[in-house]
Amino acid sequence: MTANSITPTVADVAFGIRRRVLQHTIANNGGYLSQACSAAELLATLYTGLANLGPSAAPPVPGPFTGTPGPGAKTMNGAAYNGAPAADRDRIFFSPAHYALVLYAALIEVGRLEESSLEQFNKDGGTVEMIGAEHSPGFESTTGSLAQALSTAGGVALARRLRGDTGRVWVFMSDGEMQEGQTWEAVAALSHHRIDNLTAIIDVNGQQCDGTTPTVMTVEPAVERLRAFGAVAHEIDGHDPDALRAACAARQPGRPTFVVARTDPARGIPLLHERAPGLHYVRFTSADERDRYAVALKELT
Repeated sequence: MTANSITPTVADVAFGIRRRVLQHTIANNGGYLSQACSAAELLATLYTGLANLGPSAAPPVPGPFTGTPGPGAKTMNGAAYNGAPAADRDRIFFSPAHYALVLYAALIEVGRLEESSLEQFNKDGGTVEMIGAEHSPGFESTTGSLAQALSTAGGVALARRLRGDTGRVWVFMSDGEMQEGQTWEAVAALSHHRIDNLTAIIDVNGQQCDGTTPTVMTVEPAVERLRAFGAVAHEIDGHDPDALRAACAARQPGRPTFVVARTDPARGIPLLHERAPGLHYVRFTSADERDRYAVALKELT
């Protein structure tokens, strides 16, 4: 997609995310591919109208890293790709920084980032980081260890409410973050302060670097736990855009909203299932395996 293209459909963007990340994984012999499979519809829905964003306020091709963003800094904040700040516009906090390639692919598919930007991916001196930071396209803040974005977004949501902003705050999370104590402290704080202008979407794909989430440390029953901490929580099929929209619309005054989105880490690329349970990062073990994924790219529909 380009900045002048007609707004694509969720299906177009989701397909583009999977295809682009698979292409990158094949070309670079590695990538966070399962995250693209699981999160494609979630990010596609968010960026095709669910979030009320203004036009990108950033250059289509990011400039080099010249320092940490801040007053007077030459490096801009990555959130500029989501539009200039405005009281009636939404803000997105992207928590699992290792999903960065998936986010870049989404930004490309909706015309907020040029395709050639991926030539900078994980290169010294660039801002298109492999693990996204506050200067990376689409990232409003560095999330540090997993789970920090929810706390950051909660503070911003409270400040926006006090200021009278009508825009919402969105947080995209991964399910492994529900193993972190900071997540639950943040949920408790959101509930205590009656932060109802924040909605968190959790990609529950059951995968993390040390194995499957249930075997490392279960996060279930996720919905019941969130509700016990005072949040509104909905469970959906994460590949169903209509279900996501409906869940995000079902807000309650004085309570934060969480969407527990059950997803398939091999959705659209069934060949990935052969790697189970180690799906967190794909690095090919042989030329033959790489060739099989090249065939899967041709067959991707």
